[in-house]
Amino acid sequence: MTAIDVRNLSIDLGYGPAKRRILGDVCFSVEAGESFGLVGESGSGKSTILRCIARLLNVWEGDIQLEGRSVNDMPFVEYCRAVQMVFQDPYGSLHPRQSIRTALQEPLRIHRMDRQVERMERALIDVGLDPAFLSRYPHELSGGQRQRVAIARALILEPRILLLDEPTSALDVSVQAEVLNLLADLRAKRNLTYLFVSHDLAVIDHMCERLAVMQHGRVVEVMSRDLLATGQAKDPYARELIQASLEYDHAV
Repeated sequence: MTAIDVRNLSIDLGYGPAKRRILGDVCFSVEAGESFGLVGESGSGKSTILRCIARLLNVWEGDIQLEGRSVNDMPFVEYCRAVQMVFQDPYGSLHPRQSIRTALQEPLRIHRMDRQVERMERALIDVGLDPAFLSRYPHELSGGQRQRVAIARALILEPRILLLDEPTSALDVSVQAEVLNLLADLRAKRNLTYLFVSHDLAVIDHMCERLAVMQHGRVVEVMSRDLLATGQAKDPYARELIQASLEYDHAV
């Protein structure tokens, strides 16, 4: 089954001579249980696509279907149970004056789910944190711990699809590896579908079976992990991007 199907997704901003197309006829699909990556330079439109799917932007044209249904036809409560998003900045995605208990309990209250304490404790355990963290506040946590809480909050409603917007780029390298391995384990255990945005091709290679390369708001090529590993892209920009990533990795 196709979990995410994006067809001719386009966004124009501005009017008259100032009008600018920031997404142009973007097309790709993600199968259920698959991890699919979006890569490209800054400003290529990767995060904008996630915000369209997450219903944080509503100015787009085209069609976005989730599990065979148009995203605009899904009741919002039902949508939130199916799709959640993990943002890039673990320092900005948690309210500084709300405890971890409040952050995790709010979606449970909104959706009137039972066994709330049990669900919150289980969510923390699943991301490698002690249930005692429920009484803490974001400033008492490290960056990696905050991102684990953000992942727990995204998973507490038991969604089937996770949208991941550079979830490790703000973390130290050693912590990045821990969070990526956690995400891989959670996906395997829960049969989750990931749409993973990153500028780091090594991360995409580790996490995704397929990826789309973006340039100037367009998908220039969709390729498999095997093609990424061998650098056998068809599009010149995609080849250049892969080569630059390989040269950087060798230099480091």
